[in-house]
Amino acid sequence: MEVKRAEEIFKEFKEHSVSEFFKKNRQMLGYSGKIRSLVTLVHEYVTNSLDACEEAGILPDITVELKNIGEEKYSIMVADNGPGIPKTYIGKALATVLAGTKFNRYMQQRGQQGIGAAGCTMFSQMTTGKPIKASSCTGTGKAYSCEISIDTVKNKPVVNNLVDIEEKFQGLRVYGEFADVKYENSDHGVFEYLRRTALSNPHMQLKFIDPEGKESTFVRAVETVPERPKPAKPHPLGLAINDLLDFAHTSESRKISSFMVEFFSRVTPNKVAELKEFAKDVDFEKDPKKMSWDDADKMIKAFKQVKWIAPDAISIMPIGEEQVKVAVRNILNPEFMVVIERKAKVFRGGIPFIVEAAVAFGGQAGRKTETGYEGSILRFANRVPLLFDSGSCAITVAVKDIQWRRYKIDMDTQPVSVLVNISSVHIPYSGVGKESVAQEEEIIEEIKLAVMDAARGVQRYVSGKMALNSETNRYKMIMRYTKQLSMDLSGLTGKDEKKILDKVTALVSKHYPNVKMNGKGEPMDEVTEITALQPVQSEEEDTEEKEEE
Repeated sequence: MEVKRAEEIFKEFKEHSVSEFFKKNRQMLGYSGKIRSLVTLVHEYVTNSLDACEEAGILPDITVELKNIGEEKYSIMVADNGPGIPKTYIGKALATVLAGTKFNRYMQQRGQQGIGAAGCTMFSQMTTGKPIKASSCTGTGKAYSCEISIDTVKNKPVVNNLVDIEEKFQGLRVYGEFADVKYENSDHGVFEYLRRTALSNPHMQLKFIDPEGKESTFVRAVETVPERPKPAKPHPLGLAINDLLDFAHTSESRKISSFMVEFFSRVTPNKVAELKEFAKDVDFEKDPKKMSWDDADKMIKAFKQVKWIAPDAISIMPIGEEQVKVAVRNILNPEFMVVIERKAKVFRGGIPFIVEAAVAFGGQAGRKTETGYEGSILRFANRVPLLFDSGSCAITVAVKDIQWRRYKIDMDTQPVSVLVNISSVHIPYSGVGKESVAQEEEIIEEIKLAVMDAARGVQRYVSGKMALNSETNRYKMIMRYTKQLSMDLSGLTGKDEKKILDKVTALVSKHYPNVKMNGKGEPMDEVTEITALQPVQSEEEDTEEKEEE
Protein backbone atom coordinates (compact mmCIF):
# COMPACT_ATOMS: atom_id res chain seq x y z
CA MET A 1 0.00 0.00 0.00
CA GLU A 2 1.38 3.38 -1.04
CA VAL A 3 2.01 5.77 1.83
CA LYS A 4 1.03 9.40 1.10
CA ARG A 5 2.72 12.41 2.61
CA ALA A 6 0.67 15.00 4.50
CA GLU A 7 1.43 17.61 1.84
CA GLU A 8 -0.23 15.41 -0.81
CA ILE A 9 -3.28 14.73 1.33
CA PHE A 10 -3.86 18.39 2.12
CA LYS A 11 -3.75 19.41 -1.55
CA GLU A 12 -7.46 18.48 -1.52
CA PHE A 13 -8.15 20.68 1.50
CA LYS A 14 -10.84 23.24 0.60
CA GLU A 15 -13.17 25.64 2.35
CA HIS A 16 -16.90 25.35 1.70
CA SER A 17 -19.70 27.85 2.22
CA VAL A 18 -22.59 27.11 4.57
CA SER A 19 -24.89 27.09 1.50
CA GLU A 20 -22.86 24.28 -0.06
CA PHE A 21 -23.03 22.33 3.17
CA PHE A 22 -26.84 22.51 3.37
CA LYS A 23 -27.13 21.79 -0.35
CA LYS A 24 -25.43 18.44 0.27
CA ASN A 25 -27.31 17.88 3.54
CA ARG A 26 -30.81 19.11 2.75
CA GLN A 27 -32.36 16.62 5.18
CA MET A 28 -30.99 18.76 8.00
CA LEU A 29 -33.32 21.57 6.87
CA GLY A 30 -36.38 19.29 6.94
CA TYR A 31 -36.26 18.21 3.27
CA SER A 32 -36.03 14.48 3.98
CA GLY A 33 -39.30 13.16 2.50
CA LYS A 34 -41.72 14.22 -0.22
CA ILE A 35 -44.65 15.03 2.09
CA ARG A 36 -42.43 16.53 4.77
CA SER A 37 -40.53 18.64 2.22
CA LEU A 38 -43.74 20.26 1.01
CA VAL A 39 -44.85 20.99 4.58
CA THR A 40 -41.42 22.46 5.36
CA LEU A 41 -41.63 24.84 2.39
CA VAL A 42 -45.09 26.09 3.43
CA HIS A 43 -43.98 26.29 7.07
CA GLU A 44 -40.96 28.50 6.30
CA TYR A 45 -42.95 31.03 4.29
CA VAL A 46 -45.95 31.14 6.66
CA THR A 47 -43.84 31.60 9.82
CA ASN A 48 -41.89 34.42 8.14
CA SER A 49 -45.18 36.11 7.25
CA LEU A 50 -46.52 35.76 10.80
CA ASP A 51 -43.32 37.18 12.35
CA ALA A 52 -43.26 40.10 9.91
CA CYS A 53 -46.93 41.00 10.46
CA GLU A 54 -46.68 40.82 14.25
CA GLU A 55 -43.52 42.90 14.38
CA ALA A 56 -45.28 45.59 12.32
CA GLY A 57 -48.38 45.43 14.54
CA ILE A 58 -50.57 44.10 11.72
CA LEU A 59 -53.26 41.41 12.08
CA PRO A 60 -51.96 38.70 9.71
CA ASP A 61 -53.99 37.93 6.60
CA ILE A 62 -52.22 35.13 4.74
CA THR A 63 -53.04 33.19 1.57
CA VAL A 64 -51.42 29.87 0.67
CA GLU A 65 -52.05 28.31 -2.75
CA LEU A 66 -50.69 24.99 -4.00
CA LYS A 67 -50.90 23.78 -7.60
CA ASN A 68 -49.89 20.45 -9.07
CA ILE A 69 -47.74 21.31 -12.10
CA GLY A 70 -46.31 17.87 -12.84
CA GLU A 71 -45.53 14.49 -11.36
CA GLU A 72 -44.47 15.14 -7.76
CA LYS A 73 -44.03 18.76 -8.74
CA TYR A 74 -45.93 21.66 -7.15
CA SER A 75 -45.97 25.43 -7.18
CA ILE A 76 -46.39 27.33 -3.92
CA MET A 77 -47.66 30.88 -3.61
CA VAL A 78 -47.73 32.58 -0.21
CA ALA A 79 -48.99 36.15 0.15
CA ASP A 80 -49.30 38.27 3.28
CA ASN A 81 -50.37 41.80 4.25
CA GLY A 82 -47.22 42.50 6.26
CA PRO A 83 -44.70 45.35 6.05
CA GLY A 84 -43.00 43.92 2.95
CA ILE A 85 -39.25 43.86 2.26
CA PRO A 86 -37.26 46.84 0.91
CA LYS A 87 -35.59 46.30 -2.47
CA THR A 88 -32.10 46.44 -1.01
CA TYR A 89 -32.83 43.54 1.37
CA ILE A 90 -34.97 41.19 -0.75
CA GLY A 91 -32.00 39.09 -1.91
CA LYS A 92 -30.44 38.76 1.52
CA ALA A 93 -33.80 37.95 3.11
CA LEU A 94 -34.74 35.18 0.67
CA ALA A 95 -31.40 33.84 -0.56
CA THR A 96 -28.64 34.16 2.04
CA VAL A 97 -28.20 31.35 4.56
CA LEU A 98 -27.67 32.54 8.16
CA ALA A 99 -28.77 36.10 7.46
CA GLY A 100 -31.76 37.92 8.91
CA THR A 101 -33.13 40.09 11.69
CA LYS A 102 -33.70 37.37 14.29
CA PHE A 103 -30.54 35.56 15.34
CA ASN A 104 -28.91 38.48 17.15
CA ARG A 105 -31.92 39.48 19.28
CA TYR A 106 -32.55 38.00 22.72
CA MET A 107 -36.32 37.73 22.33
CA GLN A 108 -38.86 35.16 21.22
CA GLN A 109 -39.38 34.67 17.49
CA ARG A 110 -40.59 31.76 15.38
CA GLY A 111 -37.55 31.65 13.12
CA GLN A 112 -34.13 31.61 14.75
CA GLN A 113 -31.27 30.73 12.44
CA GLY A 114 -31.98 32.74 9.27
CA ILE A 115 -32.05 29.59 7.16
CA GLY A 116 -35.74 29.07 6.29
CA ALA A 117 -36.52 31.22 3.23
CA ALA A 118 -33.00 30.78 1.81
CA GLY A 119 -33.43 27.02 2.21
CA CYS A 120 -36.62 27.22 0.12
CA THR A 121 -34.77 29.11 -2.62
CA MET A 122 -32.01 26.50 -2.56
CA PHE A 123 -34.52 23.63 -2.70
CA SER A 124 -36.22 25.16 -5.76
CA GLN A 125 -32.87 25.45 -7.55
CA MET A 126 -31.90 21.89 -6.63
CA THR A 127 -35.14 20.27 -7.78
CA THR A 128 -36.36 22.41 -10.70
CA GLY A 129 -33.45 24.70 -11.57
CA LYS A 130 -35.77 27.69 -11.33
CA PRO A 131 -35.51 30.88 -9.24
CA ILE A 132 -38.02 32.11 -6.70
CA LYS A 133 -40.29 34.93 -7.86
CA ALA A 134 -41.11 37.62 -5.33
CA SER A 135 -43.08 40.85 -5.33
CA SER A 136 -43.34 43.29 -2.47
CA CYS A 137 -44.54 46.71 -1.42
CA THR A 138 -43.47 48.37 1.81
CA GLY A 139 -46.12 51.08 1.72
CA THR A 140 -43.50 53.84 1.39
CA GLY A 141 -42.59 53.22 -2.23
CA LYS A 142 -43.68 51.52 -5.43
CA ALA A 143 -44.32 47.82 -5.58
CA TYR A 144 -41.65 45.78 -7.34
CA SER A 145 -41.06 42.22 -8.50
CA CYS A 146 -37.91 40.17 -9.10
CA GLU A 147 -36.44 36.70 -9.51
CA ILE A 148 -34.11 35.39 -6.83
CA SER A 149 -31.61 32.54 -6.79
CA ILE A 150 -28.62 31.73 -4.61
CA ASP A 151 -24.93 31.36 -5.43
CA THR A 152 -24.22 28.40 -3.15
CA VAL A 153 -20.43 28.63 -3.58
CA LYS A 154 -20.32 32.18 -2.20
CA ASN A 155 -23.57 32.02 -0.17
CA LYS A 156 -24.74 35.19 -1.92
CA PRO A 157 -28.08 36.10 -3.49
CA VAL A 158 -28.54 36.61 -7.21
CA VAL A 159 -31.38 39.03 -8.01
CA ASN A 160 -32.58 39.34 -11.62
CA ASN A 161 -35.38 41.16 -13.46
CA LEU A 162 -35.91 43.67 -10.66
CA VAL A 163 -38.66 45.97 -11.94
CA ASP A 164 -41.25 48.34 -10.49
CA ILE A 165 -44.87 47.29 -10.98
CA GLU A 166 -48.07 49.33 -10.91
CA GLU A 167 -50.00 46.84 -8.81
CA LYS A 168 -51.29 48.18 -5.49
CA PHE A 169 -50.95 45.90 -2.46
CA GLN A 170 -49.27 45.75 0.93
CA GLY A 171 -46.89 42.99 1.98
CA LEU A 172 -44.91 40.21 0.33
CA ARG A 173 -45.83 37.58 -2.27
CA VAL A 174 -43.52 34.64 -2.94
CA TYR A 175 -43.92 32.09 -5.73
CA GLY A 176 -41.76 29.01 -6.29
CA GLU A 177 -41.82 25.71 -8.14
CA PHE A 178 -40.57 22.59 -6.40
CA ALA A 179 -40.10 18.97 -7.44
CA ASP A 180 -39.61 15.79 -5.41
CA VAL A 181 -42.53 16.80 -3.15
CA LYS A 182 -46.00 15.37 -2.58
CA TYR A 183 -49.32 16.69 -1.30
CA GLU A 184 -51.31 14.44 1.00
CA ASN A 185 -54.33 15.22 3.16
CA SER A 186 -53.11 13.42 6.28
CA ASP A 187 -52.07 14.10 9.87
CA HIS A 188 -48.65 15.09 8.51
CA GLY A 189 -49.78 17.09 5.48
CA VAL A 190 -50.01 20.78 4.63
CA PHE A 191 -53.68 21.14 5.56
CA GLU A 192 -53.09 19.71 9.05
CA TYR A 193 -50.07 21.98 9.49
CA LEU A 194 -52.16 25.05 8.61
CA ARG A 195 -55.05 23.89 10.82
CA ARG A 196 -52.71 23.66 13.79
CA THR A 197 -51.11 26.98 12.90
CA ALA A 198 -54.58 28.54 13.09
CA LEU A 199 -55.07 26.85 16.46
CA SER A 200 -51.91 28.38 17.94
CA ASN A 201 -52.39 31.76 16.21
CA PRO A 202 -56.05 32.71 16.71
CA HIS A 203 -55.31 36.30 15.60
CA MET A 204 -54.46 35.06 12.08
CA GLN A 205 -56.84 34.87 9.10
CA LEU A 206 -55.64 32.24 6.64
CA LYS A 207 -56.97 31.11 3.28
CA PHE A 208 -55.71 27.85 1.81
CA ILE A 209 -56.30 26.68 -1.76
CA ASP A 210 -55.29 23.05 -2.19
CA PRO A 211 -54.09 21.42 -5.44
CA GLU A 212 -57.66 20.42 -6.34
CA GLY A 213 -58.83 24.04 -6.08
CA LYS A 214 -60.72 23.51 -2.81
CA GLU A 215 -60.64 26.67 -0.69
CA SER A 216 -60.52 26.50 3.12
CA THR A 217 -60.58 29.55 5.37
CA PHE A 218 -59.39 29.52 8.96
CA VAL A 219 -61.28 32.46 10.41
CA ARG A 220 -59.61 34.90 12.77
CA ALA A 221 -60.89 34.25 16.31
CA VAL A 222 -59.08 37.11 18.12
CA GLU A 223 -59.07 40.71 16.88
CA THR A 224 -55.92 41.89 18.63
CA VAL A 225 -52.29 41.53 17.62
CA PRO A 226 -50.29 39.71 20.34
CA GLU A 227 -48.10 42.00 22.38
CA ARG A 228 -44.55 41.89 21.05
CA PRO A 229 -41.90 40.38 23.31
CA LYS A 230 -39.08 42.72 24.29
CA PRO A 231 -35.35 41.95 24.34
CA ALA A 232 -34.23 40.77 27.77
CA LYS A 233 -31.04 39.75 29.53
CA PRO A 234 -30.13 36.10 30.22
CA HIS A 235 -30.80 34.70 33.71
CA PRO A 236 -27.87 33.40 35.83
CA LEU A 237 -29.56 30.07 36.55
CA GLY A 238 -28.93 27.43 33.92
CA LEU A 239 -25.64 28.95 32.72
CA ALA A 240 -22.73 26.65 31.97
CA ILE A 241 -19.11 27.60 32.67
CA ASN A 242 -18.42 28.17 28.97
CA ASP A 243 -21.52 30.41 28.64
CA LEU A 244 -20.37 32.64 31.48
CA LEU A 245 -16.84 32.90 30.05
CA ASP A 246 -18.15 33.80 26.59
CA PHE A 247 -20.27 36.59 28.06
CA ALA A 248 -17.48 37.85 30.33
CA HIS A 249 -14.79 37.92 27.64
CA THR A 250 -16.94 40.07 25.34
CA SER A 251 -18.08 42.44 28.09
CA GLU A 252 -17.17 46.13 28.10
CA SER A 253 -17.49 46.34 31.90
CA ARG A 254 -14.40 47.02 33.98
CA LYS A 255 -15.26 44.78 36.93
CA ILE A 256 -16.87 41.36 37.31
CA SER A 257 -19.33 42.87 39.80
CA SER A 258 -20.56 45.54 37.35
CA PHE A 259 -20.55 42.98 34.51
CA MET A 260 -22.95 40.78 36.50
CA VAL A 261 -25.38 43.66 37.15
CA GLU A 262 -25.25 45.03 33.61
CA PHE A 263 -25.41 41.78 31.67
CA PHE A 264 -27.77 39.47 33.58
CA SER A 265 -31.42 39.58 34.55
CA ARG A 266 -32.37 39.74 38.26
CA VAL A 267 -28.81 40.59 39.38
CA THR A 268 -28.58 43.62 41.68
CA PRO A 269 -25.70 44.96 43.81
CA ASN A 270 -27.29 43.15 46.77
CA LYS A 271 -27.25 39.87 44.83
CA VAL A 272 -23.60 40.44 43.97
CA ALA A 273 -22.89 40.83 47.69
CA GLU A 274 -24.60 37.46 48.30
CA LEU A 275 -22.59 35.84 45.52
CA LYS A 276 -19.36 37.09 47.10
CA GLU A 277 -20.23 35.10 50.24
CA PHE A 278 -20.47 31.85 48.24
CA ALA A 279 -17.58 32.57 45.82
CA LYS A 280 -15.02 34.02 48.23
CA ASP A 281 -12.02 33.06 46.10
CA VAL A 282 -13.25 35.07 43.10
CA ASP A 283 -11.99 38.63 42.76
CA PHE A 284 -15.10 40.62 41.79
CA GLU A 285 -12.94 43.72 41.16
CA LYS A 286 -11.11 41.93 38.35
CA ASP A 287 -11.65 42.75 34.65
CA PRO A 288 -14.23 40.23 33.35
CA LYS A 289 -12.05 39.65 30.27
CA LYS A 290 -9.53 38.07 32.66
CA MET A 291 -12.04 35.69 34.23
CA SER A 292 -10.56 32.17 34.34
CA TRP A 293 -12.27 28.80 33.97
CA ASP A 294 -11.80 28.24 37.70
CA ASP A 295 -13.42 31.63 38.47
CA ALA A 296 -16.40 30.81 36.24
CA ASP A 297 -16.77 27.37 37.82
CA LYS A 298 -16.98 28.91 41.30
CA MET A 299 -19.47 31.53 40.09
CA ILE A 300 -21.75 28.87 38.58
CA LYS A 301 -21.74 26.95 41.87
CA ALA A 302 -22.53 30.19 43.73
CA PHE A 303 -25.48 30.87 41.41
CA LYS A 304 -27.08 27.62 42.54
CA GLN A 305 -26.81 28.55 46.22
CA VAL A 306 -28.50 31.94 45.93
CA LYS A 307 -32.28 32.35 45.84
CA TRP A 308 -33.37 34.04 42.64
CA ILE A 309 -36.53 35.80 41.50
CA ALA A 310 -38.18 34.03 38.54
CA PRO A 311 -36.67 35.06 35.18
CA ASP A 312 -38.03 38.15 33.44
CA ALA A 313 -40.65 36.98 30.93
CA ILE A 314 -40.80 40.20 28.84
CA SER A 315 -38.77 38.46 26.13
CA ILE A 316 -41.36 35.66 25.89
CA MET A 317 -44.90 35.92 24.59
CA PRO A 318 -46.94 32.73 25.02
CA ILE A 319 -50.30 32.23 23.31
CA GLY A 320 -52.18 33.12 26.51
CA GLU A 321 -54.78 31.16 28.47
CA GLU A 322 -57.84 32.92 27.03
CA GLN A 323 -56.49 32.80 23.47
CA VAL A 324 -55.80 29.06 23.81
CA LYS A 325 -59.37 28.52 24.99
CA VAL A 326 -60.78 30.50 22.07
CA ALA A 327 -58.58 28.68 19.56
CA VAL A 328 -59.27 25.18 20.94
CA ARG A 329 -62.99 25.90 21.04
CA ASN A 330 -62.83 27.23 17.49
CA ILE A 331 -60.89 24.28 16.02
CA LEU A 332 -61.74 21.27 18.25
CA ASN A 333 -65.02 22.37 19.88
CA PRO A 334 -64.42 20.05 22.86
CA GLU A 335 -66.98 19.00 25.42
CA PHE A 336 -64.64 20.12 28.20
CA MET A 337 -61.11 21.52 28.46
CA VAL A 338 -58.62 22.85 30.97
CA VAL A 339 -55.81 25.27 30.05
CA ILE A 340 -52.71 25.84 32.19
CA GLU A 341 -49.92 28.40 31.82
CA ARG A 342 -46.83 27.89 33.99
CA LYS A 343 -44.54 30.63 35.27
CA ALA A 344 -41.28 31.30 33.45
CA LYS A 345 -38.39 28.94 34.19
CA VAL A 346 -34.87 28.63 32.81
CA PHE A 347 -32.94 25.82 31.15
CA ARG A 348 -29.34 25.36 30.04
CA GLY A 349 -27.67 28.65 29.17
CA GLY A 350 -29.86 30.75 31.47
CA ILE A 351 -32.56 30.87 28.79
CA PRO A 352 -36.12 31.51 30.07
CA PHE A 353 -39.08 29.53 28.76
CA ILE A 354 -42.81 29.19 29.45
CA VAL A 355 -44.92 26.07 29.04
CA GLU A 356 -48.63 26.19 28.20
CA ALA A 357 -50.75 23.04 28.23
CA ALA A 358 -54.36 22.23 27.45
CA VAL A 359 -56.23 18.95 27.82
CA ALA A 360 -59.41 18.83 25.71
CA PHE A 361 -62.01 16.07 26.11
CA GLY A 362 -64.80 15.11 23.70
CA GLY A 363 -66.10 17.02 20.70
CA GLN A 364 -63.56 16.84 17.88
CA ALA A 365 -60.67 16.17 20.27
CA GLY A 366 -58.51 13.11 19.77
CA ARG A 367 -58.25 11.09 16.60
CA LYS A 368 -60.95 8.88 15.09
CA THR A 369 -60.00 5.24 14.49
CA GLU A 370 -61.80 2.26 12.97
CA THR A 371 -62.85 1.09 16.44
CA GLY A 372 -63.52 4.46 18.09
CA TYR A 373 -61.06 7.10 19.28
CA GLU A 374 -57.53 7.55 20.51
CA GLY A 375 -55.77 10.46 22.16
CA SER A 376 -53.60 12.91 20.22
CA ILE A 377 -50.67 15.12 21.17
CA LEU A 378 -50.54 18.55 19.52
CA ARG A 379 -46.97 19.89 19.78
CA PHE A 380 -46.04 23.55 19.35
CA ALA A 381 -42.91 25.64 19.82
CA ASN A 382 -43.27 29.43 19.74
CA ARG A 383 -46.77 28.95 18.27
CA VAL A 384 -45.41 26.81 15.41
CA PRO A 385 -46.86 23.28 14.92
CA LEU A 386 -44.42 20.37 15.08
CA LEU A 387 -45.68 17.51 12.90
CA PHE A 388 -42.64 15.30 12.47
CA ASP A 389 -39.97 13.57 14.60
CA SER A 390 -42.49 13.20 17.42
CA GLY A 391 -40.90 10.15 19.05
CA SER A 392 -37.73 11.93 20.13
CA CYS A 393 -39.44 15.20 21.08
CA ALA A 394 -39.39 16.37 24.72
CA ILE A 395 -43.14 17.10 24.51
CA THR A 396 -44.00 13.53 23.45
CA VAL A 397 -41.67 12.02 26.03
CA ALA A 398 -43.17 14.14 28.82
CA VAL A 399 -46.82 13.46 27.87
CA LYS A 400 -46.30 9.70 27.48
CA ASP A 401 -44.50 9.52 30.81
CA ILE A 402 -47.65 10.63 32.66
CA GLN A 403 -49.78 7.95 34.34
CA TRP A 404 -53.02 8.89 32.59
CA ARG A 405 -55.20 6.28 34.29
CA ARG A 406 -54.67 8.08 37.55
CA TYR A 407 -56.68 10.92 36.00
CA LYS A 408 -59.47 8.65 34.69
CA ILE A 409 -58.18 9.27 31.16
CA ASP A 410 -57.35 6.57 28.61
CA MET A 411 -55.22 7.97 25.78
CA ASP A 412 -55.73 4.74 23.80
CA THR A 413 -59.54 4.77 23.63
CA GLN A 414 -60.90 8.23 24.54
CA PRO A 415 -61.33 11.43 22.46
CA VAL A 416 -58.61 13.45 24.20
CA SER A 417 -56.21 16.04 22.78
CA VAL A 418 -53.19 17.24 24.74
CA LEU A 419 -51.84 20.56 23.47
CA VAL A 420 -48.42 21.76 24.61
CA ASN A 421 -46.75 25.00 23.53
CA ILE A 422 -43.22 25.97 24.58
CA SER A 423 -42.32 29.64 24.26
CA SER A 424 -38.72 30.78 24.56
CA VAL A 425 -36.07 33.13 23.27
CA HIS A 426 -34.26 30.04 22.02
CA ILE A 427 -36.08 26.74 21.49
CA PRO A 428 -33.53 23.90 21.84
CA TYR A 429 -34.50 22.01 18.68
CA SER A 430 -32.85 18.63 18.25
CA GLY A 431 -32.14 19.38 14.57
CA VAL A 432 -31.93 22.27 12.09
CA GLY A 433 -35.28 21.09 10.65
CA LYS A 434 -36.92 22.41 13.86
CA GLU A 435 -39.49 19.60 14.24
CA SER A 436 -38.47 18.18 17.60
CA VAL A 437 -37.61 19.81 20.94
CA ALA A 438 -34.45 18.47 22.60
CA GLN A 439 -35.00 16.49 25.77
CA GLU A 440 -33.78 19.09 28.24
CA GLU A 441 -34.52 17.90 31.79
CA GLU A 442 -35.98 21.24 32.93
CA ILE A 443 -38.32 21.44 29.94
CA ILE A 444 -39.62 17.88 30.32
CA GLU A 445 -40.33 18.48 34.01
CA GLU A 446 -42.26 21.71 33.31
CA ILE A 447 -44.34 20.03 30.59
CA LYS A 448 -45.27 17.19 32.92
CA LEU A 449 -46.31 19.58 35.71
CA ALA A 450 -48.45 21.67 33.34
CA VAL A 451 -50.16 18.67 31.70
CA MET A 452 -50.80 16.95 35.04
CA ASP A 453 -52.37 20.14 36.39
CA ALA A 454 -54.71 20.30 33.37
CA ALA A 455 -55.43 16.57 33.61
CA ARG A 456 -56.62 16.97 37.21
CA GLY A 457 -59.33 19.36 36.01
CA VAL A 458 -60.42 16.92 33.30
CA GLN A 459 -60.37 14.09 35.86
CA ARG A 460 -62.91 15.91 38.01
CA TYR A 461 -65.10 16.42 34.95
CA VAL A 462 -64.85 12.80 33.75
CA SER A 463 -65.40 11.42 37.27
CA GLY A 464 -68.38 13.72 37.71
CA LYS A 465 -69.77 12.70 34.34
CA MET A 466 -69.42 9.02 35.18
CA ALA A 467 -71.11 9.54 38.56
CA LEU A 468 -73.91 11.55 37.02
CA ASN A 469 -74.48 9.01 34.27
CA SER A 470 -74.63 6.30 36.94
CA GLU A 471 -77.18 8.39 38.84
CA THR A 472 -79.19 8.86 35.64
CA ASN A 473 -79.24 5.11 35.04
CA ARG A 474 -80.48 4.45 38.59
CA TYR A 475 -83.17 7.10 38.09
CA LYS A 476 -84.31 5.44 34.86
CA MET A 477 -84.42 2.02 36.50
CA ILE A 478 -86.62 3.23 39.37
CA MET A 479 -88.89 5.18 37.02
CA ARG A 480 -89.64 1.97 35.10
CA TYR A 481 -91.70 0.73 38.05
CA THR A 482 -93.47 3.96 39.02
CA LYS A 483 -96.36 3.44 36.60
CA GLN A 484 -97.07 -0.08 37.86
CA LEU A 485 -96.70 1.07 41.48
CA SER A 486 -99.14 3.96 40.92
CA MET A 487 -101.66 1.59 39.30
CA ASP A 488 -101.43 -0.86 42.22
CA LEU A 489 -101.73 1.90 44.84
CA SER A 490 -104.75 3.34 43.01
CA GLY A 491 -106.43 -0.07 43.07
CA LEU A 492 -105.78 -0.51 46.78
CA THR A 493 -106.75 3.01 47.88
CA GLY A 494 -109.26 4.04 45.22
CA LYS A 495 -107.40 7.31 44.66
CA ASP A 496 -106.63 8.88 41.24
CA GLU A 497 -103.79 7.00 39.50
CA LYS A 498 -102.38 10.11 37.74
CA LYS A 499 -102.10 12.07 41.01
CA ILE A 500 -100.30 9.14 42.63
CA LEU A 501 -97.92 8.89 39.62
CA ASP A 502 -97.14 12.62 39.82
CA LYS A 503 -96.35 12.39 43.54
CA VAL A 504 -94.16 9.28 43.12
CA THR A 505 -92.30 10.93 40.20
CA ALA A 506 -91.71 14.10 42.27
CA LEU A 507 -90.45 11.99 45.20
CA VAL A 508 -87.97 10.09 42.99
CA SER A 509 -86.79 13.30 41.29
CA LYS A 510 -86.18 14.90 44.69
CA HIS A 511 -83.66 12.13 45.47
CA TYR A 512 -81.89 12.56 42.10
CA PRO A 513 -81.56 16.37 41.70
CA ASN A 514 -78.52 16.16 39.37
CA VAL A 515 -80.31 14.21 36.63
CA LYS A 516 -80.69 16.41 33.53
CA MET A 517 -84.00 16.38 31.65
CA ASN A 518 -84.58 17.03 27.96
CA GLY A 519 -87.44 19.09 26.50
CA LYS A 520 -89.84 16.13 26.81
CA GLY A 521 -89.27 15.76 30.54
CA GLU A 522 -87.16 12.62 30.03
CA PRO A 523 -83.66 12.04 31.44
CA MET A 524 -80.85 12.79 29.01
CA ASP A 525 -78.83 9.80 27.86
CA GLU A 526 -75.59 11.74 27.61
CA VAL A 527 -74.35 14.32 30.08
CA THR A 528 -72.53 17.25 28.51
CA GLU A 529 -72.18 19.55 31.52
CA ILE A 530 -71.05 19.00 35.06
CA THR A 531 -71.72 21.76 37.54
CA ALA A 532 -72.13 20.91 41.21
CA LEU A 533 -71.15 17.24 40.99
CA GLN A 534 -67.35 17.36 41.12
CA PRO A 535 -65.88 14.71 43.42
CA VAL A 536 -62.94 15.75 45.55
CA GLN A 537 -59.69 13.86 45.04
CA SER A 538 -58.85 11.32 47.71
CA GLU A 539 -56.10 12.21 50.17
CA GLU A 540 -54.06 9.22 48.95
CA GLU A 541 -54.24 10.32 45.28
CA ASP A 542 -53.35 13.89 46.23
CA THR A 543 -50.29 12.74 48.21
CA GLU A 544 -49.12 10.53 45.33
CA GLU A 545 -49.35 13.42 42.86
CA LYS A 546 -47.46 15.79 45.14
CA GLU A 547 -44.69 13.19 45.48
CA GLU A 548 -44.59 12.75 41.70
CA GLU A 549 -44.40 16.52 41.15
